Amino acid sequence: MDIIIQSLAAVYNPMTLLLVSIGVLFGMVCGALPGLSTSMAIILLLPFTYSMDPISAIVLMVSCYVGGSCGGSISSILLKTPGTPEAVATTFDGYPMAQQGRAGEALGLAVTASSFGTIFSAIVMLVASPVLAQAALSFQSAEYFGLGLIGLSCITSIGSKNQVKAVVSVMIGLMIGTIGIDSINGVERFAFEQPSLLNGINYISVMIGAFAVAEVYKNIEEYRHVDTSLRTEQKVKIKLMKFSEMARMWSSFIRGSVIGTIIGIIPAAGGSIASLIAYGSEAQNENAKPKFGEGNPRGIIAPECSHNAAVGGSMVPTLTLGIPGSPVAAVIMAAFLIIGLTPGPMLLREQPIMLNAIFLALITAALLLFVGGRFVTSQFGHILKLPYPLLGTLIITLGVVGAYSLKNSFYDVLIMFVFGLVGYFFDKFKYSNAAVILGLILGEIIENSLRKQIIIGDGSGMGFVTRPVSVLVLTVAVLTFLWPMMSKKFRNR
Repeated sequence: MDIIIQSLAAVYNPMTLLLVSIGVLFGMVCGALPGLSTSMAIILLLPFTYSMDPISAIVLMVSCYVGGSCGGSISSILLKTPGTPEAVATTFDGYPMAQQGRAGEALGLAVTASSFGTIFSAIVMLVASPVLAQAALSFQSAEYFGLGLIGLSCITSIGSKNQVKAVVSVMIGLMIGTIGIDSINGVERFAFEQPSLLNGINYISVMIGAFAVAEVYKNIEEYRHVDTSLRTEQKVKIKLMKFSEMARMWSSFIRGSVIGTIIGIIPAAGGSIASLIAYGSEAQNENAKPKFGEGNPRGIIAPECSHNAAVGGSMVPTLTLGIPGSPVAAVIMAAFLIIGLTPGPMLLREQPIMLNAIFLALITAALLLFVGGRFVTSQFGHILKLPYPLLGTLIITLGVVGAYSLKNSFYDVLIMFVFGLVGYFFDKFKYSNAAVILGLILGEIIENSLRKQIIIGDGSGMGFVTRPVSVLVLTVAVLTFLWPMMSKKFRNR
């Protein structure tokens, strides 16, 4: 009882609550700006934590993590420019809703779902951290391979209406992902003696180009700026979901949160995979109205719940095992070490207040996100009032800044513009930009996991079918691939 009282006192005091508010708002702003990822936001805050006590420092960074995970959806919905890699899936239905004059509704869905996913994962984190962390350790190369395939199965849902073109698109993404130095053998692949290509092609540059720059090219060609100006003269008013609306879509909230928490707990998986898998699971419903990809609210709820639930999930292996559950969690773990704390089993024994404080910080950040998110998103909503020539210029400028800030290299800016043209022609000929990004993100995970498992098996692939967890994951992947065809056959019967 004393520990609970001390935890409440550590979090619910004016200074700590102020830090939570600052963390959430700063994270949302950084997440909404392409290139300024959540990891970058936490790194920028890190110098300010040196003089803080450990709990205050961790609370600030965890709150920033929550805000950044939600912030990426703002530019995804308004500009078709994912602010963070986790927000790619939100673009599929969020941007069409904004085009229909429902930007406020889409932003409200994102904020509500993000808050729900965070609270859900925080509760799971507090109740079952040690058990879930041990279960996550059973994941090896075979399981990661199956997990990548589950993510890849989303092409049956997010690809173009022509499934052949969707498969071609994802294959292109997989091939692009092989460019650079092989991470296992150290062999140069498809670099064509160009030093810039040795590190591969950053998928964030490709993502900005294929989504944002391509959309600008298309709008310029079609003179869409006239319609956009007329449409966006109306005020963007954020519409948060009512409890009755949440109850009507409860399955999407729960499904997305469960997927996000599980994927977040698995070390190194992260919110990007979680959001894509969650979106794919929702989009299996071909009878949904409106269709997925045309402004379906569930297409925002599922990925937003999922990648914010991955926030709490990723803290489980980070705190209990000292293994970061995501790239952002790795930055937070580095902060632990800087302030003199060593994540792992002993941390929970020596610092029991710390786990409770992080749990309370996640809950408080989610509630502040639900309340304060209305203000931040409404301010960003004003950019839709700009005439399209100015809005298009702003999108290109943000894209250039975001791509350049990745490595301070104009090479990434060049990649952005190249894939802007590629994305433009893909849209024109009905191929799928989303499938290209999907292949690029998951390609490295699938390839490395496959090769590592074969190496572990001394050239044999039997490890994929002799490990129970691997068999389960691969079965789910196969069923996810086949479900659209199976459901269509059942309906015809």
